[in-house]
Amino acid sequence: MKYREIGKTGMKVSHLSFGASSLGGVFHSLKEETGMEAVYTAVENGINFIDVSPYYGHLKAEAVLGKALKNIDRKRYYLSTKIGRYGKNRINYWDYSAKNARISVFKSMERLNVDYIDLTNIHDIEFSDLEQICTETLPALVDLRNEGIVKHIGITNLNLRHFKYVIDHVPAGTVESILSFCHYTLNDDSLTGYLDYFESKNIGVINASPYSMGLLTERGAPAWHPAPEALKRLARKAVEFCKSEGISIEQLAVAFSTSNPRIATTLFSTTNPDNVLKTIRYADGPMDRDQIKKIQKIFEPGYCDTWVNS
Repeated sequence: MKYREIGKTGMKVSHLSFGASSLGGVFHSLKEETGMEAVYTAVENGINFIDVSPYYGHLKAEAVLGKALKNIDRKRYYLSTKIGRYGKNRINYWDYSAKNARISVFKSMERLNVDYIDLTNIHDIEFSDLEQICTETLPALVDLRNEGIVKHIGITNLNLRHFKYVIDHVPAGTVESILSFCHYTLNDDSLTGYLDYFESKNIGVINASPYSMGLLTERGAPAWHPAPEALKRLARKAVEFCKSEGISIEQLAVAFSTSNPRIATTLFSTTNPDNVLKTIRYADGPMDRDQIKKIQKIFEPGYCDTWVNS
């Protein structure tokens, strides 16, 4: 496992990290225990960064993760959660107010059984008024950072250009990291176009979803996947190519997404301990650059195509 610092935060994190979104599914007790075992397996095998959100499973992911964290020494991991995006009874809602930011952080700490959060992100800022993010939400998190409740502050977003707008409209040092998903994968490396900018601002980069939300798997994209149909067809073609070559598209996807030393870490999510171990092997193993080039060639007609978040 490699360890890289997130910007200038002092947090040296594993280049592969555990996203707890999968813990937000509808669990019966056995599955919940298995999900907790996945967390233990990740930490025991060198993963030291865990990301979650109250939105995942409408509070469920934080609750299950909190049960697991009771049994793990707090010094063994960095913990990231989010504020701003939520859900109830399968209905999404958003609240980026300063009042809610504070309430949300304290409620997350209760569910997670911790007394501080290493990194608090504003979740999916594309759904917000960016002016509110700059003038209200971020200042509220800065207050929490000054109190030592929140150690570091970040923002998450699908649309890369929004990162730059927010960072440019707040005092230097306000935003310490960004979390981008589906933009450093086999089919889309558009995040690279922003790395110079982030580095110039001392902002760390967290990548998420090496499988591009399921596009880059043998199972294929789930029915709800928002990618355009043309991109889904290219993904199926890439999967079939890998099968014909006797290689794993999942292995190539993880190897590629974790390979860039300018990206601190890449998040993946699973509730299966065996999948944790397999993904760690993918990240720690060699990267076949020739095969990756062939996959990227297949995606060329739709390379860096994206979609609207939902």
